Amino acid sequence: MKYCTEFSTVTYPVCVYIYTLQPKPHLSHNRKEANMGFDLMKTRRNRTPLFVFLVSLILSNLYGQGILIAPVEADDKEVHIVYMGKRQHNDPELVTALHHDLLTSVVGSKEAASSSFVYSYRHGFSGFAARLTKSQAQQIAGSEGVLHVVPNRFHTLQTTRSWDYLGLSSHSPTNLLHEANLGDGVIIGIIDTGVWPESKAFTDVDLGPIPSRWKGQCDSGQAFNATTDCNKKIIGARWFIDGFLASNNQPFNTPENPDYLSPRDSFGHGTHTSSTAAGSFVGNVSYKGIGLGVARGGAPRARLAHYKACWNGQCASADVLRALDQAIHDGVDVLSLSLVTGIPLFSDVDERDLIATGSFHAVANGIIVVCSAGNDGPSSQTVHNTAPWILTVAASTIDRSFPTSITLGNNKTIWGQAMFAGKEIGFTGLMYPESPGLIPTVAGVCESLSLDNNSVVGKVVLCFTTVPIRVPLTHVSSIVKAAGGLGVIIARSPRSNLAPCSDDFPCIVVDYELGTEILFYIRATSSPTVKLSLSRTLVGKPVSTKIAYFSSRGPSSIAPAILKPDIAAPDVNILAATTPMDGGFSFYSGTSMAAPHVSAVVVVIKSLHPNWSPAAIKSAIITTAWQTDPSGEPIFAEGSPRKLADPFDYGGGLINPNRARNPGLVYDMGTDDCIHYLCAMGYNSSSISQLVDNSTVCPNPQPSILDVNLPSITIPNLRNATSLGRTVTNVGPTNSVYRLLIEPPLGVIIAVKPDTLVFNSTTKKVSFDVSVSTTHRVNAGYYFGSLTWTDGVHIVRSPISVRTQIIPSFADD
Repeated sequence: MKYCTEFSTVTYPVCVYIYTLQPKPHLSHNRKEANMGFDLMKTRRNRTPLFVFLVSLILSNLYGQGILIAPVEADDKEVHIVYMGKRQHNDPELVTALHHDLLTSVVGSKEAASSSFVYSYRHGFSGFAARLTKSQAQQIAGSEGVLHVVPNRFHTLQTTRSWDYLGLSSHSPTNLLHEANLGDGVIIGIIDTGVWPESKAFTDVDLGPIPSRWKGQCDSGQAFNATTDCNKKIIGARWFIDGFLASNNQPFNTPENPDYLSPRDSFGHGTHTSSTAAGSFVGNVSYKGIGLGVARGGAPRARLAHYKACWNGQCASADVLRALDQAIHDGVDVLSLSLVTGIPLFSDVDERDLIATGSFHAVANGIIVVCSAGNDGPSSQTVHNTAPWILTVAASTIDRSFPTSITLGNNKTIWGQAMFAGKEIGFTGLMYPESPGLIPTVAGVCESLSLDNNSVVGKVVLCFTTVPIRVPLTHVSSIVKAAGGLGVIIARSPRSNLAPCSDDFPCIVVDYELGTEILFYIRATSSPTVKLSLSRTLVGKPVSTKIAYFSSRGPSSIAPAILKPDIAAPDVNILAATTPMDGGFSFYSGTSMAAPHVSAVVVVIKSLHPNWSPAAIKSAIITTAWQTDPSGEPIFAEGSPRKLADPFDYGGGLINPNRARNPGLVYDMGTDDCIHYLCAMGYNSSSISQLVDNSTVCPNPQPSILDVNLPSITIPNLRNATSLGRTVTNVGPTNSVYRLLIEPPLGVIIAVKPDTLVFNSTTKKVSFDVSVSTTHRVNAGYYFGSLTWTDGVHIVRSPISVRTQIIPSFADD
């Protein structure tokens, strides 16, 4: 059993394993894995850990030691992606032939074109990937029909309680889950690290035939037999690695980073995300008794199609785009991508964000695309996957914690948090490593901790850290253990993500207030002692819901008038299936876990409303979300300091599946709205025309981005009174009357006409205008409110975010 948590200060996630040198064993027993985050310092049974300074280890691995793939030299050919918009022919073979002809005209011969060719994108859109020099890339960019040419780049990867927490209990016969027959017949495409098909989470017992509309297949490969490893649950399994291999100059599948040339998952991430979304019921799952329960996906009867496009924790854009193209052809209903690029972001269509480009074509084909928001929080303007046609998911906790008692020698009990399932530590010595210098606390700072063996043997150590990632926790636990210590208590700023330390070594976290209380006890006592008890599992109202510390925040750095993220979902300490090397089921944390939660909700909504557009489903999810947790308590956003969550933390709020099935009204979006957005963003009319396969001339003057028909209103620069429009579609009772409720942001005046919406058998859509002005006379930050339509049964709430931008005038000198 393994725990991983995503690296919250950078987009690249890492898990570290440290072993002594031994003869090379079987592939599945010796690896240093780059996974979703810090797992940290795990050792296999019967192996002696080699403790090193973890920070140096990670940095050396990140930069050139096999975890990150070094790019090829600038003078060599590099993989470029030639994007040509919507395909112009229905015959995929003809499309590929045209790609070869275009490439041949540039490289000079069919033989050279064949050796340079990597992929043909020929189903959902047109384009290809090929190895090109810079001059060849420039030449092909000027060819007729080519929208743009971009270099290949890498994207990074970003349960037993969460579904009950969201109100989708399998024991209740009346909720959305059962109305949707547990998602049966809907197909989820997972673009990730593959799948471990033998997991009990992927049993197909009691599943009916594979949907007849499915056009995909399973591909055999290393340690993966398509005939036996696919079933009525895993109905598709493909792998794409050519873009990855063509863009690195280091060997693949090394002892340090083993993997399979097949859909098989050696990493655990793809297995975890897919089982979170659609895993079958597996009873008595826990981490050594912690978090015990039934593990299952949110749509346990949905079918899974795996597209392995991520290798060694990295996902080449050429491979991801190929997976998107194939998924469109195969007939998936939902696409789940727990992938992000780096900051700064690239624009949606004309530059390098090929997830946005590929997902546009998927949405145009009726596929809803769900992506993670990223793990760069709590800083603002760090949200990823910001295109308005993508459903972007932030990360929240659930109502489960793991309290662990710390009993001091004065019989006072302090409650920390841990995943400690080893042997209880009876009363033993407790120490804080004081420094004799002018900075008396420096020795007790976790990241600089240096211990003398004699002072630590048989004792528990207290330390403090200000670093938000898990390096200090694992580093200090290894040092304390190597010095003969029995456990460590770490004081840090409050955050929810936890992890067990290796070999059941007790590492318990407390906040600074409690850490200071323990320190005062140590300083006031000649022989301080402490007892560390095993962790318990606490579920329910006493545990508050929070937006995770690492969850990326809005506003969007590309289009601040487009609210991102869209929604929040559980992602902290999620227990789901992984590989046998990790014990079969593991706790993971990160927005990677939030995306499949939303994907599963999309599945069950689509089961009930198969004809709803991706935008309608997205609107239903956003406008029905909770702004409190399910028990009615406020949702806070972790950070410094912790604050009440706002739309830039969680979009519409925390996903509420049972309300989303029946939203009453939806804000729908079609191609016209996408064109409006693209024109408002200043994209070239010719590029837009090829993207949407329709001649487009952007109007002059440029349209307002505020008029894009989103289920939210965000005004980043309110200077003068501003007007915008929205249109809602009735998906509830035919004869309905909705009335307006407004919670205006502080100092903002909002007027809506009309203030009553009347629907009947002939009126399905109604438009309304919103006027916004402000009383503020100075530059200010964002203020938040809402615009809600209600018929007494349905509550259709749109979040409002407004920032005033008053430009001062300066007198001439």
